[in-house]
Amino acid sequence: MPDLQPDLHQQLESLRRRVARIDRKYASAPTSPPRPVDVIRNPGGAKPERYFVHEWASGEVVENEHGSHFQMERHYEGHRRHGSADIGALAELPAALLDAIGAGEIPSCAPHRWAFLDTETTGLAGGSGTYAFLIGVGRICGDGFRVRQFFMREYSEEKSLLAGLTAHLAEFDTLVTYNGKTYDQPLLETRYRMNRDKPPFARLPHLDLLHGARRLWKLRFENCRLVHLEQQILGVERQGDLPGEMIPYVYFEYLRTKEAARLVPIFHHNAVDILTLACLTAIVPSVFRSAADPASLERLGLRRGDETLGIARWLLAAGETEQGLALLKRSIDLGVRDELLFRTMWDVALLEKRLLRPDAAVQVLTDLAACRNPFRVKALEELAKHYERIERNYTLSLDFVLQALQFESSGSLQRRRARLEKRLAKSTPATLFKQT
Repeated sequence: MPDLQPDLHQQLESLRRRVARIDRKYASAPTSPPRPVDVIRNPGGAKPERYFVHEWASGEVVENEHGSHFQMERHYEGHRRHGSADIGALAELPAALLDAIGAGEIPSCAPHRWAFLDTETTGLAGGSGTYAFLIGVGRICGDGFRVRQFFMREYSEEKSLLAGLTAHLAEFDTLVTYNGKTYDQPLLETRYRMNRDKPPFARLPHLDLLHGARRLWKLRFENCRLVHLEQQILGVERQGDLPGEMIPYVYFEYLRTKEAARLVPIFHHNAVDILTLACLTAIVPSVFRSAADPASLERLGLRRGDETLGIARWLLAAGETEQGLALLKRSIDLGVRDELLFRTMWDVALLEKRLLRPDAAVQVLTDLAACRNPFRVKALEELAKHYERIERNYTLSLDFVLQALQFESSGSLQRRRARLEKRLAKSTPATLFKQT
């Protein structure tokens, strides 16, 4: 009987090779991701980890009467720094700080009642077709700074997300954004109305820090984008940050593939933006507390007259007259552009006059009257007023009026000339009699 053992071994070895080839084939084949509807209908099914947001972000699914959405919370400890900013020092900011930089529109309230808000959206143009798929709200707390993020995993979760945001904002008294008055708040109000819900912003005074930042730094930097100021003012260098214009495309890719790992840079981008907003909110008003201190201006990167001038005008608009005047003078010392110099000198003269310091006003007005500039006639007329009303020197007052009339004729100058000549005519005989 023939020995079949060698043939059996060969057959088994051939079978093993075929099985190995099949295993390699299916192991390397891409697995088709489940459709979004399948993920929703079968949330408890076995799916790869990448399909779950909570596998890549620390958070939880939040349920409310409108459905569910995903929420995350990030904590930045008080002992940490964000560039040059001390995170722990945020809790020590004065309650009246925002009122000072908000032109009297922001009532005084404790820092832990300030809501720092920023959104990530499906488009940069806004409009009714643009969704806010990620909304972050930062708050100052005793142990540092916390950011709560509301994430919309599907379009169907929008109503739940907005309800969660409304409930959270009820804990705050003031809203702080960066370009939020132009973009974030109007967009969110549109989304609330599209969902037939009432926006929660009417009761919250809103400080848009972009306007203050532009006054401070528009003459120094090529732009006042938040990330740019973060780098220039705070000294923060983001590593691997996702450009803002790419964020909508990444979210659309997530909706298509459900690969949540792609979202991690967006979550990080949003949280850091909000932390930067809070730190800049603390830095910008520091100018009010030390505006006349050259060292403080140096630390803020304000070394030229044009830059200091921007702070001065902001202070004056906020009613900080003495500090604003001090910075106007300093901007002249540092050097401002020619087109700004004479206007600045004129403003200094008027402020000195308002503060009842006529000698200081006359000194600046004399400089303005001595050279050709747009305020020369006004300066001559102000000098005429001073010597007529304060010094009672009608001769010198008339001399300034006549100089002004050489450059420009006006009704007020002509009336002043006639009045002065009449007064001098009455006083001349008595003067001559005394001289003889």
